[in-house]
Amino acid sequence: MVRMVRIVPLPESLAQTPFTVYEARALGVPPKRLRAQDLSDGGRLIYLPAGRHLEIVERARVLAAATPGAWASHETAAVLTRLGLPPWLGECPTIHLSKQHELPRVRRAGVTGHRVRCIPGELTEVDGIPVTAPPRTWLDLAAVLPLNYLIAMGDQLIRQPRPSLELRSEPYADKDGLRLLIRQHPNMKGVEKARLALDEMRAGADSFPETFLRLALLDARLPEPELQLRLDPEDPRSPPADMGYRRYRIAMQYDGAHHLTREQQTRDNRRDEAFRSAGWAYFKVNADDLAEGFDSVIARIKRARLRH
Repeated sequence: MVRMVRIVPLPESLAQTPFTVYEARALGVPPKRLRAQDLSDGGRLIYLPAGRHLEIVERARVLAAATPGAWASHETAAVLTRLGLPPWLGECPTIHLSKQHELPRVRRAGVTGHRVRCIPGELTEVDGIPVTAPPRTWLDLAAVLPLNYLIAMGDQLIRQPRPSLELRSEPYADKDGLRLLIRQHPNMKGVEKARLALDEMRAGADSFPETFLRLALLDARLPEPELQLRLDPEDPRSPPADMGYRRYRIAMQYDGAHHLTREQQTRDNRRDEAFRSAGWAYFKVNADDLAEGFDSVIARIKRARLRH
C-alpha cells in the first residue's frame, strides 16, 4: 500500500506565484517543502508553481528578486510600463535584466543580460519590480527598433496623458529632457537613430497607428497635419479629431480597439456628425488602412485637398 504524503499549504503570498528561496526562508518554509511535486525548479534560487504558464510580470518580478543589483530593461521594461512594442518583440520569450557596467552580466536561463551605464533618475518601479523609466527604455531600444517605431514610442513619451484613464497627469518626458538623456549616453548603440527620431516626434498622437498615419502623410508629401484638431479651436469642449488640415477642412480619426465600446461609439458618432455637419471632409481610418500603408486613404485625402 502506497502511503500518500500530505503537502502542507504554502503561505498565501507564495501560493500560485513564483518565488525565491529567500522569500521562502523569510516566511519559515522548510527546505523539504520546496521539493514537493506542486513546485518546479525555476533555476538558481527560484521555485515555480508546477504546470502553470507565467505572465511576463511574474517572471520579471522573481528573476529581478533573485538577481541583486539587476533591473528589468529593454523589451521587458517596455511591456511592464505599457509603452508598446512591434508584434515581433512583444512576446518577451526571455526577460531582459540589466546591471551597472562594472558588474558581471546576468547569466541565467530565461534571461537576456545587459551591462549598461545607468545614472540616477533612470529607474522606477512597476508592481515592486525595479525597471528602467520610460525615457531610458526608449533609448535602450533605439538600437533594435525601426525608426518609425522609435518615433511612435517617442510620441507616447511626450503626449499629454488622460488622467482619468492613466492615473498620471504629466507626460513621461519632453523633448528637451530626451535631448539631455541622449547627450548623457553618447556611446550607446542606436543613439544616432534616437537623435533622428527626436526630430520627427510630435506631441498629440495617442497611439502608434496615429503616429504611423502622420508619418505616412509626410512621406506622401502632404503638409504636417495639426494633431488633436478641434472643430472650434477657441472652445475647449469642441470635439477633436486625431489630426487634420484646418486650411483644407480635412479631418482624420484613427479607430482602434477602444472605439468598439458603446460609450466611446456614442462620443465618436457625435464628433463625426459635428465635423460633417460643418462641411469638413472627414476620414475614419482603421487597421485595414494601416495594413496597406494608408495608400487608399491618402489618395482620398489628396483629392479632398484639391477641392479646396
